[in-house]
Amino acid sequence: MRFMRLGAVGAEIPVVSDGETSWSLRPLTADLDGAFLASDGLARAEAAAIAGELPQVDTAGLRIGAPIACPQAVICIGMNYAAHARESGSEPPSDIVVFYKHPNTVVGPNDDILLPPGSTTTDWEVELAAVIGKRARYLSSPEEALGHIAGFAIANDVSEREYQLERSLGQWSKGKSFETFNPLGPWLVPAAEVGDGSGLRIWSTVNGEPRQESTTSDLIFGVAEIVYRLSRFTVLEPGDLINTGTPEGVGLSGRFPYLGVGDQVRLGIDGLGEQAGTIRTAP
Repeated sequence: MRFMRLGAVGAEIPVVSDGETSWSLRPLTADLDGAFLASDGLARAEAAAIAGELPQVDTAGLRIGAPIACPQAVICIGMNYAAHARESGSEPPSDIVVFYKHPNTVVGPNDDILLPPGSTTTDWEVELAAVIGKRARYLSSPEEALGHIAGFAIANDVSEREYQLERSLGQWSKGKSFETFNPLGPWLVPAAEVGDGSGLRIWSTVNGEPRQESTTSDLIFGVAEIVYRLSRFTVLEPGDLINTGTPEGVGLSGRFPYLGVGDQVRLGIDGLGEQAGTIRTAP
């Protein structure tokens, strides 16, 4: 099953779909948020859809919003593919590298990405995103952590490299928190259908030209390990979003030009769909 939020910005309808038929989740919840996830909402919604207890929805022409509403936190893991760490000028880390994005960076998967005024170093980063479904606090193992993940989605950890690296004074979040800098979706797919998130092809293109091509099995720290380690120093709440890192093939490598107005970034991960955002000038 695929969980989505459809409709205009601020008026999205929570929906579950089997790829052919879509059902409104309004009889069960006002939105796909942390409270819904924490109450075993995904499993309850799937059961209700199969039982014919939910009204069908015509999704034709509806905007696709981010598949989760208002995450309390967007936590990101840096340099989590060895080749990307090296193209960034660093050796693979011995522990998770953590930074944060403002939650209001999260937008729909096909929404415009707004180029900051004067930016010439805005970059793309396709990432496997994990969504927390149950409070995670001082977990004892990666195995225990798996039970705290509600599902997975595609994220684009858009980055303004000048602000991240030259103006940051070591604080990456300065280059990560511009508006629209975290397109998410199109779907949230339950962890029960994805497993631990490994073994998935992950890729990106810019204007149809290949950029990134890898597999999530190449993560230095797997998703369960990330959630476990995060829980040792921060409490993860239902609905929190974790971007798990990007493979090599970004503009920072020097092999490709950075993004400019009119460019289209397309991303995909096996089983999680595709997203495509166009670069526009910030008004």
